[in-house]
Amino acid sequence: MRRPRKGFFVEWSFFFALAGGMAACGYHVAGRGSHLPAEGKVLAVPAFENRTMQFRIEQKLTAAVIREFISRTRYRVVMEEEGADAVLRGEVTRVSTSPIVFDPGTGKASTVVITINANVRLLDRHTKQILFRGEGLVFRESYEVTSDVNSFFQEQDPAFDRLARDFAATLVSAVLENF
Repeated sequence: MRRPRKGFFVEWSFFFALAGGMAACGYHVAGRGSHLPAEGKVLAVPAFENRTMQFRIEQKLTAAVIREFISRTRYRVVMEEEGADAVLRGEVTRVSTSPIVFDPGTGKASTVVITINANVRLLDRHTKQILFRGEGLVFRESYEVTSDVNSFFQEQDPAFDRLARDFAATLVSAVLENF
């Protein structure tokens, strides 16, 4: 009968201890956690509040968030809170535009950055517990400015649309990934 070598048990003991430790250390695959209630089926996303002077920014953000939840979850998304399992409320607290690049010939701004500050809360309607809170969220998008006044507004609006899509994708990822 052949005897196992001296380090055999030590090597396997170490392997099992390491495997057990890794299983218990809390590693998980991204996307497994969620702030959304598991038993819920309906998510209400009422129109965000606009505490700024920027026209329709709350509509763009709300619509983008709704589209993102519809495309990435199995929840039925509605605007009214009645009958919903969870409610996502948001408010736009600040919108600013700042020049970041200047034309050296004219000294006028050639690129502008839009910055939006927002607060968001996800509330479980049954338990009244806050499931997710995003306070002081900041999103930025830049766009180029032309000297033609009519083109300025045509460039600004698509920049707000891009910012709304980025805001929605980031927010929904934060809610779904449990970060």
